[in-house]
Amino acid sequence: MNRTPGNDRDRRRVFRPLPPARGRRSFADTWWGNAWVDALEGPSRSVTGRLARGRTYARAGNVREITITPGRVTAQVNGSLPTPYRTSMEIQQLTTPQWDALLDVAAGRAGHLAALLDHDMPTTLAEDAAQAGVQLLPSSREFVPSCSCPDDGYPCKHAAALYYQVARLLDQDPFVLLLLRGRGESELMAELHRRNAARAAATTMPAEAAPRGVSARQVFAAAQAGLPPLPAPPPVLHHSAPIAQWATVTEPVPGVDAEALEFLATDTAVRAVQLLRQALLPQSEPVAPTALSVADDAARLAAADPPLGISQRLAWGTRRTPTALARAARAWRYGGVAALAVLDEPWEADPLYLRAVREEIRRAWAGERVPRLGVDESWVTVLGHDAQLRLGRDGYLWYPYRKKHGAWWPAGFPQRDVGAVLSELVAPDLE
Repeated sequence: MNRTPGNDRDRRRVFRPLPPARGRRSFADTWWGNAWVDALEGPSRSVTGRLARGRTYARAGNVREITITPGRVTAQVNGSLPTPYRTSMEIQQLTTPQWDALLDVAAGRAGHLAALLDHDMPTTLAEDAAQAGVQLLPSSREFVPSCSCPDDGYPCKHAAALYYQVARLLDQDPFVLLLLRGRGESELMAELHRRNAARAAATTMPAEAAPRGVSARQVFAAAQAGLPPLPAPPPVLHHSAPIAQWATVTEPVPGVDAEALEFLATDTAVRAVQLLRQALLPQSEPVAPTALSVADDAARLAAADPPLGISQRLAWGTRRTPTALARAARAWRYGGVAALAVLDEPWEADPLYLRAVREEIRRAWAGERVPRLGVDESWVTVLGHDAQLRLGRDGYLWYPYRKKHGAWWPAGFPQRDVGAVLSELVAPDLE
């Protein structure tokens, strides 16, 4: 994929021709790629006539270089003649109020922003957007095709081939969909960071829950009623170095990373509020904070979506690549320390239990084709589907994983029902 230079490069993306996709059971791999295909094929998922020929053209690699701009995707598609046809598709862009609603939704949950940074689109983002009145994924009536071929079908097989190839592009990068809806990746991320920072700057405690102020005069007067006098003030601490203050420092303080310090202070405040709320619960037992290793704590901090420079330092400090840290951060969001424990290596689970699990999976697929399974200690891989289940070290929770760019990534929250986890992972591929 290349991006054109210049100020408009964020709103014009050019993709090299995708390789042939013969033999793929499902045209798209991600849920949003499949949703795009569903919109084209309709609720019946029937692929006949021109759609079937378009899918064949796409699988064969007949679609050439694809250019995507707001509301429009264009490409040349090879047909029966030596000269390719000029094919395009238009899709309705979101209005400014719709973008405001969508951005508010995306910035409202830390997980939304973190997922987009991983080039992932959580189903909750689309669901929350729909509740806010924004239909992120298109419907079939929003597709407007155009082609230079003489076929007056709607769509012709060349336009249908372009539709299917866009589903594969969406698999690689969900920002393709957002660009079609009207905005580029850089401007979106900048706006999301701005809104996220504004939320973080707001007070953590709701105004109605904040304690009401009492004048110092009243406090001092009450203190005189039988209380011992205050002790002498401590001696003045002489310190030669300047002291950083958030509101007054106008120049960088040598040796102090203000951005990192602010991020750590915010993290400390959030954890303090969480511990305070836990302590104030009725009949609550004191809960000691879990002791974390340096690597696990770095994953916890990375899950809070720090600025890029801090994220890089967390990666370097724990000898991880940025991608490895992103995987660990995602695991933390799905299950904390317990999820990190299954991120990198399997553990030796009870083989009798694993045998029982395989039988449970076979029973769950009664009357249907049972997926082929490969077992490696506590990991169960669904062969041919880029899906994997990992047994937690507690011995009963199963963590879903999906293969992406050659690596296994956490794909959801753990569940005890292995059949339910497996069904959600492979359902799109088995349709």
